[in-house]
Amino acid sequence: MKNILFFVITASLVFSMSFAVPSSGGKDCKYAGVKTCKACHKSKKRGDQYSVWASSKHAKAFTTLQTAEADKIAKKRGSDKPAAETKECLSCHVTGYNVDGAEFGKKFKKEDGVTCEACHGPGSAYKKLHNKKDKKDQAKEACFTVPSISDGSAKNLCVKCHNKNSPSYKGFDLNKFWSKIKHPMPK
Repeated sequence: MKNILFFVITASLVFSMSFAVPSSGGKDCKYAGVKTCKACHKSKKRGDQYSVWASSKHAKAFTTLQTAEADKIAKKRGSDKPAAETKECLSCHVTGYNVDGAEFGKKFKKEDGVTCEACHGPGSAYKKLHNKKDKKDQAKEACFTVPSISDGSAKNLCVKCHNKNSPSYKGFDLNKFWSKIKHPMPK
């Protein structure tokens, strides 16, 4: 009798939890990698967002950790490893590094630095939706976000790394830096 009662309670909990857990629309939200984004976002018709990113410092974020200067900073901050292997450095120089339980697809490379998915979220589920006009409203369920200056979400995102804890921090003017990385979709 105890086993049956245990089974019924366990089954009820599992069943009810499937409705209580926030849904991602049944989507598998993994970090897909910048090459996945590049496939569509390299054309002028799409606003050439890939080129904006590729010419930015974000694209070189991991590379900067592979310098003698970065290693010197990491050592000064107490690391016995090179900067490119130091968690505190990687958390801002590699997309998804600081995300608990982050999953990465086959095309994802940490060497790509701070990619599209650092700001817009993991793209594996979204890539199947975003070209379909009637599916754009499901983007949020597919882990996609669009940071905005007007609602403060851009600043909240950026200052996670661009802050006084960074050894290379020289102040952060969101409007100035936003103008260098903005990449709107053409209408």
